[in-house]
Amino acid sequence: ANKVAPAAWTYANIDYMRKQLKSLGLAIDWSSELATCKPDYYRWEQWLFTKLFEKGLIYKKLAAVNWDPVDHTVLANEQVIDGRGWRSGALVEKRDIPMYFFRITDYAEELLSELDHLPGWPERVKTMQKNWIGKSFGVDIHFPLSKPAGQDVLKVFTTRADTLFGVTYVAVAAEHPLAQQAAANNPALAAFINECKQGSVAEADLATMEKKGMDTGLVAYQPFTGEAVPIWVANYVLMGYGEGAVMAVPAHDERDFAFARKYSLPIKPVIVPADWDVSKIERDLYGESWKPRLLNTGAAPGSFNSVLDWEEWNSVFAEHGKCIDSGDFSGRASQDAIEKIALVLKSLNLGEKRITYRLRDWGISRQRYWGCPIPIIHCPTCGDVPVPEDQLPVVLPEDVVIDVGSPLKKMPEWSRCACPKCGGAAERETDTMDTFVESSWYYARYACPDNDQAMLDARANHWLPVDQYIGGIEHAILHLLYARFFHKLMRDVGLVDSNEPFKNLLTQGMVVAETYYRDGADGKKQWHNPAEVEVERDAKGHIVAAKLKSDGQPVIIGGIEKMSKSKNNGVDPQALIDQYGADTARLFMMFAAPPEQSLEWSDAGVEGAHRFLKRLWKAVHEHVAMGAVAAYSGGELSSAQQGLRRQLHQTIQKVSDDIERRQQFNTAIAAVMELMNALARLEGDDAVTRSLRQEALEAVALMLAPMVPHICQALLAELKPSLAFAQATWPQADSTALVQNEIELVLQVNGKLRGKLTVAADAAKDAIEAAALASPEAQKHMEGKPAKKVVVVPGRLVNIVV
Repeated sequence: ANKVAPAAWTYANIDYMRKQLKSLGLAIDWSSELATCKPDYYRWEQWLFTKLFEKGLIYKKLAAVNWDPVDHTVLANEQVIDGRGWRSGALVEKRDIPMYFFRITDYAEELLSELDHLPGWPERVKTMQKNWIGKSFGVDIHFPLSKPAGQDVLKVFTTRADTLFGVTYVAVAAEHPLAQQAAANNPALAAFINECKQGSVAEADLATMEKKGMDTGLVAYQPFTGEAVPIWVANYVLMGYGEGAVMAVPAHDERDFAFARKYSLPIKPVIVPADWDVSKIERDLYGESWKPRLLNTGAAPGSFNSVLDWEEWNSVFAEHGKCIDSGDFSGRASQDAIEKIALVLKSLNLGEKRITYRLRDWGISRQRYWGCPIPIIHCPTCGDVPVPEDQLPVVLPEDVVIDVGSPLKKMPEWSRCACPKCGGAAERETDTMDTFVESSWYYARYACPDNDQAMLDARANHWLPVDQYIGGIEHAILHLLYARFFHKLMRDVGLVDSNEPFKNLLTQGMVVAETYYRDGADGKKQWHNPAEVEVERDAKGHIVAAKLKSDGQPVIIGGIEKMSKSKNNGVDPQALIDQYGADTARLFMMFAAPPEQSLEWSDAGVEGAHRFLKRLWKAVHEHVAMGAVAAYSGGELSSAQQGLRRQLHQTIQKVSDDIERRQQFNTAIAAVMELMNALARLEGDDAVTRSLRQEALEAVALMLAPMVPHICQALLAELKPSLAFAQATWPQADSTALVQNEIELVLQVNGKLRGKLTVAADAAKDAIEAAALASPEAQKHMEGKPAKKVVVVPGRLVNIVV
């Protein structure tokens, strides 16, 4: 849209972000920096592609894909959201095109089982991956297409073989050979099949779209009863899943039920709850006695002569239970019936047990220009030939401005070449790889970015797996799954020794902010950045009205959403750095929320973080101005001084644990803020008090250093000029300071808070009771009445009951 070459745009963004990250003071080894769009990186991706292609782990096939008509490219199922492309927002179309696929399904079982060996990963992410991989134990069932049963059968896979006797139709995908056969002489069916081919191939869309179908006029036969079952084409069945056919049991599946009602197909219940008395249910499901038993009511037997009555009175029973009206399997529990039906089908050569996975092979061909060129040469004589290693990398031309589709198809000077095998005229593959491929192995390249002779070297095994990985929950079934798969690919070609790429995973929350918009003349929303908007708040601080600063006219409040370019509600960190400094930006972002929760952007929060840093700066400089003093190292302390030092070392303990183990930076910062408040209340300028302040301020400068390094380096230089910041060690809690000689208990009278009671830490129960009864607060509220009893909860409270 901007008519700027993607390479120029990308490199400019990299330069800007590098400058910004450096200004934030992040501890990054810039000598290991890499860019995945540069040939010295993606050449090794191409090298691995050729090795995997030769091993058969990458293959090419014609596939029904999600086509983005705006970006002119294929989208993976995961990149289709509510029927639209994740990048363009356009409604996707279904097309058949040749594509290259990674055989990720060959690794499905390992990807699933290895999740149990990742204790450092959030359970939510592991559950999402388990569900996406979707291991299913079921049965292949063959429905004969002729009587008596011949060689031609219709294969279906089901996890509910116990419902086989309830099948009232079979649904096939539009691309299924039987559908094509039936459509040859049926124009209406052919038109319907063409309509089915236009929809998305993403499962999420199939679940929500309107279910449509058409009878092919063909029939299959129930394997046990020989009953004829009509074959329908249905838009919710995909050729790429299973056999492209499903057996439909409307009584026990919501989708089949809705479809059957829409097209007036029979509904035959064959499973009832396990606690029902099946022996008393008549074989005639629609007989006089069925209705009261089915409804579990005491109503007298009445007319129940139609399927419609059953539909009106009952919801679908989709759970396991007991079989009824299922021949020799009637009365069996569902799981038992599944096992027995599978055995009998196998003996008849009409089916067998099978494990399937929901996971599909990863289609990585993209028809867009900006991506790693696929290292394949198409030769009319030799077929698809991998580019030889000595001809890698196949370099993507960078001085290109995008119009529509990939310009590589319009660049014969790039695409035309000689076949590496026969030397004849050939053409390069003009598709590029899905850019998720680049992000699937970059972490490993960080270990050896300077190696121009190999993809990885021994340093990778030294550093891998990654100790701590950070990424959003939205990557659970995309990047995080692909990276695990790629790590196993690299292991299997001898590049790494480990099985998994990341030991520990933190899924950080999103940064969210208010959104504002106006409805445009074209019906599209025009989003305005919060910096462009003036808001009016109520007494509780909630935004009740907003207007654009430029024209003073109202804008619509869109609510709080994730910061994004599409909603124009992002904040450029550079503006924050320029106004407040990097430390304020860092402190606000780490204090505003735990790392795994969403952070709501707040100007007031930013200003609060800045005020705290100014107070810290002032406290240190006021202390230093009074002259040099050594940190406290021993000696007699007053009660107040003991309390302050105890809080200091409790804070050291808590901050150390919050950062190292809990990764809760917000609570670590809060603890330091509480310590600073306590320090401000400590009175006196004598030598001991000043030595305590010195000890506390040194510790604060060190504890906050990971969060706000710039100010802490400056403050530590003031507090202890002889200590180089880079050589400073983390403060350690003094166990003697943590010993508590006195404790404070809550004092209650008849369960109501009446004050606090200070007692010796090791005081006996009798002594605590006596001190409580003698306290002025208790005497006042007891009003001269005798105590019936005194309840002591050790370390917490005393309650006097009068």
